[in-house]
Amino acid sequence: MPVARRVLPRLGPVLAVLALMVCAMFASAPAPAHAAGAGLDSVAEALKKSPVYVDPRARDQLSEADAEDLAKKIEDAGKPVFVAVLPKAAEFPPGTLMRDLRTQVGITGVYAVHLGDGFNANADSSVMSRNAVGNLTGAVKRSHSGDPEGLLTAFVDQATQQSKGQAPATWSGAEDDQGSGGAAVLFTVGAVAAAGAGGYALYRRSKKKRERAELDALRVVVDEDITAFGEELDRLDFHPSEPGADDAMRQDYTHALDTYDKAKELMAVAAKPQDVQPVTAALEEGRFALAGLAARRAGTPVPERRVPCFFDPRHGPSAIDAMWAPPGGMPRNVPVCEADADLLAAAQEPMARQVRTAHGSEPYWNAGPAYAPWAGGYFGGTGSMLGGLLVGTMLGSVLNAPSALADTAPVDSAPDGGEFTGADFNPGDFGGGFEGSGFEGGGDFGGGDW
Repeated sequence: MPVARRVLPRLGPVLAVLALMVCAMFASAPAPAHAAGAGLDSVAEALKKSPVYVDPRARDQLSEADAEDLAKKIEDAGKPVFVAVLPKAAEFPPGTLMRDLRTQVGITGVYAVHLGDGFNANADSSVMSRNAVGNLTGAVKRSHSGDPEGLLTAFVDQATQQSKGQAPATWSGAEDDQGSGGAAVLFTVGAVAAAGAGGYALYRRSKKKRERAELDALRVVVDEDITAFGEELDRLDFHPSEPGADDAMRQDYTHALDTYDKAKELMAVAAKPQDVQPVTAALEEGRFALAGLAARRAGTPVPERRVPCFFDPRHGPSAIDAMWAPPGGMPRNVPVCEADADLLAAAQEPMARQVRTAHGSEPYWNAGPAYAPWAGGYFGGTGSMLGGLLVGTMLGSVLNAPSALADTAPVDSAPDGGEFTGADFNPGDFGGGFEGSGFEGGGDFGGGDW
């Protein structure tokens, strides 16, 4: 809000004085447990009351404003996702940290821990499969190396979509009435100080800057797709009044032109990465209209409505499904155009759609979650189909497809509120240390470290 941004700097000194006054008035109030950084007991107690805990010694990894935003995201989703940001310290032994934390919190859920400069996550299998957690962990680490806030945000965005169960009732604040005076003071002081410093405004600017960078990368790819579609329209060289043209042909052509214009208009006003999905959805619809027009002009059957070619959506609608496996992955049926089907039949690898990444040009399925909106528009969203096609790839590991990534059949949600009972906790879900080999059962793209 522009007005708020102009007022905040002027109020900064006043708010800072108010914060000092509040501190002086309540100097004798007991400090909350999570402010002391006293060990795993304090972490567990804090996570019972809020989904995000940041040790005071790890504030350089995640600011208070970022932590509050992350906690709100989890609470709004209503899922049992727990996040702890901790320093490397003797009281947090990496070999047993995850299992001990889960035991002490005592609530079924997904647990993510940023320890020093490392990151790992595990979950109760009734909430999220080991394979899904492992794939997600590896993907966000590769996509957000050196960016704890971006890493944790990406993890939470996907974990809250893929996990089962419900947020624990202890997050409702019902227990805050007992011994919460110190916590209330800290919250008040923190809120005043954050407002005075304009911390939240800085956070929003940082987030928008990251989104702009992702959108800029997507814009290059989408502009290439729009240009290719326009060139295909020109090559078709259809004239509504040409001999043999009928109403069905003219309708296909008009629809293709409309979707071409729609894609350009949507891309021109795109403000965030998610705005790209309707653009590529329009291009997919337009290419199918062109395929129908070409078939009618040639006197051949109009093709059935199918998703685009898996290897490059610019090839147009797929013709058949063919077996393919990513390097080191399991074979699966993917929709392909006739030319790519011939290449696969000849044991040749089709040319994949290349996109720009920080590590150079890569096939879109190895480019990370930033390209999910682009792929989602072509393949029908980030649901089970797209996730199933891409399972075992970097992009597939972060799409909302828990059934595709699961190593067991889907199970019912955790008990009411995700509350823990002795029967719920399977220590095997949190087995394995984090030194050397990473966590046990991490899946194809498990990436836990420390």
